[in-house]
Amino acid sequence: MLSDSDRADQMGQATREKLKQFIARIERLEADKAEITADIREVYAEVKTFGFDSKVMRKVVALRKVEPSERAEQEALLDMYMGVVDDQA
Repeated sequence: MLSDSDRADQMGQATREKLKQFIARIERLEADKAEITADIREVYAEVKTFGFDSKVMRKVVALRKVEPSERAEQEALLDMYMGVVDDQA
C-alpha cells in the first residue's frame, strides 16, 4: 500500500497544480456561498420588518423555481390529498 507521500510523488507536477487549483476554486465558491446565504437571511429579516410573512415568502420563492406544469400537478395532488384528509375528519 502506498503512503501519502508516495502517492504525491507519483503525481505529476501539473496534476498537483491542477488539484490545488480545484481546491482553491471550491474554497472561494464556499466563501461566496456563505456570503450569499447571509445576504438572503438579511433580506428575509427585512421582509419581516415590513410585516410580510417570511415563511410564506420562502414558499413563494420555492414555487417560482418549479416549472408551471409541474407546479399545477403538485397543486392538483395537494388538493386531492387534502380532499381525502378533510373527508376523514
